[in-house]
Amino acid sequence: MKGNHYNIPVEATLEVIGGKWKVLILCHLKNKKMRFSELQKSIPQITKKMLTQQLRELENDGIINRYVYQQVPPKVEYSLSDIGETLREVLDIMCAWGEKRINNQA
Repeated sequence: MKGNHYNIPVEATLEVIGGKWKVLILCHLKNKKMRFSELQKSIPQITKKMLTQQLRELENDGIINRYVYQQVPPKVEYSLSDIGETLREVLDIMCAWGEKRINNQA
């Protein structure tokens, strides 16, 4: 991210959490640690390939942690990292806004 030029600060945020799937993944992870299969069931429209890609990008950006348990069969869990936790307030506000919008359309 160093050396990138942004016209407005929100561009730096969107560079990390922008797109169709990342915010959905983060909203699920803000509530609890989840395994890949749990995330996939929670977001049925996402393909395995896309979920894998988005999780890797979020991990590379330091937003989520990937913990591999040394057992057979392998077990992997994802959770918000300390940096990811700093997005909690933003995610909560987005969820509340969406809930109000849904309720106003009913």
